[in-house]
Amino acid sequence: MKTATVADLRNNFRRVSALIDNGESVDITRRGRVVARLVPPVATPKKLVKPDWKAQIKKIWGDRVFSAAEVKAMRDAELEGEEG
Repeated sequence: MKTATVADLRNNFRRVSALIDNGESVDITRRGRVVARLVPPVATPKKLVKPDWKAQIKKIWGDRVFSAAEVKAMRDAELEGEEG
């Protein structure tokens, strides 16, 4: 936990604010006594959004269906690029 004086808070608020933004708690002191504590807000968990892979593939390729020969040709071209 970090400490800052009232004067530090007034004169260097950006520095104190950066500590709080990084998850640090800061005790505010006046004449050597703690008068307040600034703590970062409790983070609310973000809802994990799973990508819709089928929609992405449809967006990129549409209704196209590749033949085995086309897939092999694409794969061979991909591997050739890795070697060179």
